[in-house]
Amino acid sequence: IPVFILAGLLVHFVFLVSIFDIYFSSPLVHGMTPQQTPLPPPAKRLVLFVADGLRADSLYELSSNNTSQAPYLRGILENNGSWGISHTRVPTESRPGHVALIAGFYEDVSAVAKGWKENPVEFDSVFNESKYTWSWGSPDILPMFAKGATGDHVYTFCYTAESEDFGAEDATKLDTWVFDHVKSFFNSSRSNQTLFSALNEDKVVLFLHLLGIDTNGHAHRPNSREYKENIRKVDEGVKEITSMIENFYGNDGKTAFILTSDHGMTDWGSHGAGHPSETLTPLIVWGAGVNYPQKVTSQFFEDNFLKGSWNCLKMGMLLFAQADIAPLMASLIGVPFPLNSVGTLPLEYLNNSAHFKAESIFTNAVQILEQFKVKMSQKKETTLPFLFSPFKPLSDSEQINFLKKTRLYIQQQKYDEAVSLCKTLINLALEGLSYYHTYDRLFLGLSIAMSFVGWTTYVILVIIKTHTNLTSTVQTNNKKSTVLFYSFAFVGMVITFFLLIQTCPWTYYIYCLLPVPVWYAVVRELSVIQDLAANLLSLHISQSIGFLLVCTLGIEILVFSFFYRSALTIGLLVFAVWPVITQLWVQAKTTALIWALLCVLLAIFPLMPVVGREPNIPLVIAAGLLTLLISCFSLASLCKRENKYRNNEDMKVHFYQMLNIALSTYVVSSTHDSLKNKQGLPVLNQIISWMTLVSSSVLPLLGPTFLFQRLFSILLSMMSTYLLLSTGYEALFPLVLFGLMFVWIHMEQEALQHYDLSRKPKLAVFNFAYATDITQFRQLHLDDIRRSFFFVFFIVTAFFGTGNIASVNSFDPASVYCFLTVFSPFTMGGLLLLKVVIPFVLVSCAFEAVQVTTQLSSKSLFLLVLVISDIMALHFFFLVKDYGSWLDIGTSISHYVLVMSLTIFMMLMNGLAQLLTTKRLELSRRTKHHTT
Repeated sequence: IPVFILAGLLVHFVFLVSIFDIYFSSPLVHGMTPQQTPLPPPAKRLVLFVADGLRADSLYELSSNNTSQAPYLRGILENNGSWGISHTRVPTESRPGHVALIAGFYEDVSAVAKGWKENPVEFDSVFNESKYTWSWGSPDILPMFAKGATGDHVYTFCYTAESEDFGAEDATKLDTWVFDHVKSFFNSSRSNQTLFSALNEDKVVLFLHLLGIDTNGHAHRPNSREYKENIRKVDEGVKEITSMIENFYGNDGKTAFILTSDHGMTDWGSHGAGHPSETLTPLIVWGAGVNYPQKVTSQFFEDNFLKGSWNCLKMGMLLFAQADIAPLMASLIGVPFPLNSVGTLPLEYLNNSAHFKAESIFTNAVQILEQFKVKMSQKKETTLPFLFSPFKPLSDSEQINFLKKTRLYIQQQKYDEAVSLCKTLINLALEGLSYYHTYDRLFLGLSIAMSFVGWTTYVILVIIKTHTNLTSTVQTNNKKSTVLFYSFAFVGMVITFFLLIQTCPWTYYIYCLLPVPVWYAVVRELSVIQDLAANLLSLHISQSIGFLLVCTLGIEILVFSFFYRSALTIGLLVFAVWPVITQLWVQAKTTALIWALLCVLLAIFPLMPVVGREPNIPLVIAAGLLTLLISCFSLASLCKRENKYRNNEDMKVHFYQMLNIALSTYVVSSTHDSLKNKQGLPVLNQIISWMTLVSSSVLPLLGPTFLFQRLFSILLSMMSTYLLLSTGYEALFPLVLFGLMFVWIHMEQEALQHYDLSRKPKLAVFNFAYATDITQFRQLHLDDIRRSFFFVFFIVTAFFGTGNIASVNSFDPASVYCFLTVFSPFTMGGLLLLKVVIPFVLVSCAFEAVQVTTQLSSKSLFLLVLVISDIMALHFFFLVKDYGSWLDIGTSISHYVLVMSLTIFMMLMNGLAQLLTTKRLELSRRTKHHTT
């Protein structure tokens, strides 16, 4: 079994990682020559303000009394400069956003693993190409551009990481810190000749990273007074800095200013996915070389989200991609375009001659074409000549033709034609880059799909062979199996040779060779396949088709629930009438009625709004008190028990757990009040929270291993941690879910009797510790497929029922404020993951109880679960997208990662549930020994 589980984990890990290689690998290439516009630039220096987490609508929309949140910036876009909306890409995080702004390319998802802090790949940026760059702001963002720069000309000034505190009294101090340091920097330069002369050079960039808005958005939501107040503070700061810089340079008219944002934010204060509130960011450009506002009578909005109250802006709004800002900055100060930039220069922003615009876009086109050439030569080198199929629209002759024509148009002063031709060339070069970047996708995708199908088939065959009576044991022919082994080994060698002569990356070997051992394992079980076919043919056709239809419908409902949470409600309502359909209610009316009631109660949760949008602390406190009430009843029933099923140590453990619940309820309430009054997170509360977290994993192991006592002990322990991580109605969810799990165990007993599969054990005295007697296990029955489906359904409900949506942005940082408020992506991510895992643990422990009470080996039921989840995962593998709206891309990645993680998780949960239910620490026995 351990070998099988290890192989399963390994195979699923490959499946999970594969999409990042197949769909989201790094687009970067190296070895291009820098391209620079030959004409003198309009600006000597550039000031870039990035207001982290600023939504476009928050900046542009007017408040209820028709005033702007940012009057100075409003005045600029109406009188002095150009404005627009930039589209960011998924994942909408700070690091990829800044890389797109400053380096001009969209980073691959692998940067997540670095916590958005280090450079997984080296890249060029506008800062690197400048003569000097001075930057002020967050230690999470600035160092990566200094680290990637050649030479020593990018200087950073950062505050401490501890300053990024979501529970702080006032997050605007992060922005005030930046503005104050910029002012003192310029003041000190008057008495420092070296610095003064450096500041007066050409090609200088000043970068102000303003994190206050993002921090306030996370802590208080974007519609809060604090968020809006922070926008006003930034507006005042930008006004002061602009005026100071203009005065410093004697109003020479050679400074360009850009204000933008790296990403937006959802209404509930998170970002990372592809909702328009996260992907639409503002851009305002003014100063040297920038166009003045263009009056328009009405705006055209391609996106419904944009149709706010911005129509009152009668200035021309421009829509473009976030990566287009890098070439714009390079063009304004005359530095080479960043080597890896895929942005197209937005000419509408430039206030310059037609000649300058034509030369600039020509430089842009050549720079992107350079990347295309490198990408093509790389792919050519690693592909056999007879297999290589080039990108036909940009053959070598076509490239020369484009460049000659454009150069001729510029010489003949036909600038509009030159610009039009350059834009065509840029689009073709970007298409070509994408073509070569995704060149191996179909081939790799088919390999993974073959592995998927092979693995699922193999698991089905293992189930049939070892856990059913459908097959007769046949001795394998050694000669045949040797021939089979050598045949598959030969196929593996051919594939390896094929990959070797093409010098493919090492990951390709894993993806392409994985189907070989998997299918070898399937073909080895040929006798099982023959027996199965014979058995299926002996059944009634209508029975077989009906059974397959029910299975398919069940799996499709699960897949559907990832898109529409309400599908779970429909599923739970069907579950409620299951005892009636199968006539189970006849023998257990009360149990069936409680089952139906709890199914209906649980069915309400998927219809509730997504968690975190509106915190509701009274509900969390109510859940805590309800848990205490239930545990009091449990304690009372424990006291009434016969002495042989009870001892004082068990009572003590139960009492400690009740104390934990009471403390958790108090901590949630007092932490919320403290943060509301802007007093930060109290240290005592933080200590209690962490101690509760640690103790909750140990306490269940100290109690008895009787079925209901141990399960209830696990509920109390998990609940104490879950309360600390709750912000609203989701605190009630584990209680309802666990109530249903309790009844599920009883219902399965009734089902067991109904189908005469085995005798009914006494649940009240059932002990987990003695439930692993291998001789008692029975073979699988058709009804066990339904059991496994129930488990998968409950696992999916455990995820979506608490209001999570199938997306990375459904996790609310407010959930972890009892533990920490200072930004720490890995700790916060770990705690949010724990919140998701707790309902999983409850369902897994109940499933463990169902397994042992229905006398099934955990392996047999678990294999059925694996088949169901793998079929779901295969659906999502083909649904992964890297095109279309950012929302589609983000959601498709989230879906696949979630369903693959669920499968890997369920393997781990299976082991954890066994540990939690069957193990008992010896601590209490020793104590008992001393007392006698």
